Amino acid sequence: QVQLVESGGGLVQPGGSLRLSCVASRTIFRILTMGWYRQAPGKERELVARITSGGSTYYADSVKGRFTISRDNAKITLYLQMDKLKPEDTAVYYCNSSPASDNWGQGTQVTVSS
Repeated sequence: QVQLVESGGGLVQPGGSLRLSCVASRTIFRILTMGWYRQAPGKERELVARITSGGSTYYADSVKGRFTISRDNAKITLYLQMDKLKPEDTAVYYCNSSPASDNWGQGTQVTVSS
């Protein structure tokens, strides 16, 4: 299994920015399509963005134009740059392969509030 450790969350005002990171434990990461997911209180976990090993990306409509997913295969790290944050972006954010495996990390909390 690939262990995944997310970081970079925090409290930010509406309109602000955060950059999330996800470090993988194994180099198999380099060939996987990876995704960022989020789960808000009382809601199901949803896919926010994904990126293939070759760099092709997909974004959910709710974040398109505001979030940017990227990866550094040399560092086996996945990133999510989040700009123009909204209160509805508040959630715990997770990284996982796409499609997702059962191997979830602890996630990182993002709270957007004034």
